[in-house]
Amino acid sequence: MLNKYARAFFTRVLTPFAAFLLRMRVTPDAVTVTGTAGVMAGALAFYPRGEFFWGTVVITLFVFSDLVDGNMARQIGTSSRWGAFLDSTLDRVADAAIFTGIALWYAGNGDNLTLCAVTIFCLASGQVVSYTKARGESIGLPVRVNGLVERAERLVITLVLAGFAGWERTFDVPHIGLLLPLALWVVAVGSLITLIQRVVTIRRESAEADAAEERERGREREPERERKREREREQGSEQARQSGPA
Repeated sequence: MLNKYARAFFTRVLTPFAAFLLRMRVTPDAVTVTGTAGVMAGALAFYPRGEFFWGTVVITLFVFSDLVDGNMARQIGTSSRWGAFLDSTLDRVADAAIFTGIALWYAGNGDNLTLCAVTIFCLASGQVVSYTKARGESIGLPVRVNGLVERAERLVITLVLAGFAGWERTFDVPHIGLLLPLALWVVAVGSLITLIQRVVTIRRESAEADAAEERERGREREPERERKREREREQGSEQARQSGPA
């Protein structure tokens, strides 16, 4: 849902900014790298210290680079395989930094190993969810499913609730810190469901593709089988003539 609606909205909003960067001779790859560096700095400098509000503010300022770089590439018509690879790879790095920062908090001053484990699961499952689709497409499958919680949903749920949870420490709002554990459990369960959805879809599409290939091989072998039967009939006719009366 976020990819379908929110991405289109923010793309329109950020188009003038992308055009401005192009006029300043900034490249899409530079925006990609800078955005990832900013997300990593915000996550790893603030989250392990429990500063979730300010960390989220910094991350949010840079996370929109994921939309800006693609917008810039489309405006100048230079979308490339390298750009797509760089963008996808650094997305994984940014996600890892966000959940690593949260896990470090719970492993340290947050003092909650259960939530630390849930955070690590969010990190690992998110990476695997992305990998399943990429791997499925690399072996020629369409992977016609997105799933319940994709990257956009994972980031929005985690960052929004983490930002609000930070109000407890930054603005002394009581009990609102419970929003972060809630976000982590929602993302963990949603990622697991999404992973199952994609595995089931890829399993079905693999079976369909294998069956289609087998049918194609059967059609390719059919002319050879027909020629073999024709030769056998000809040999049978020849033997019948030879064994007949002289």
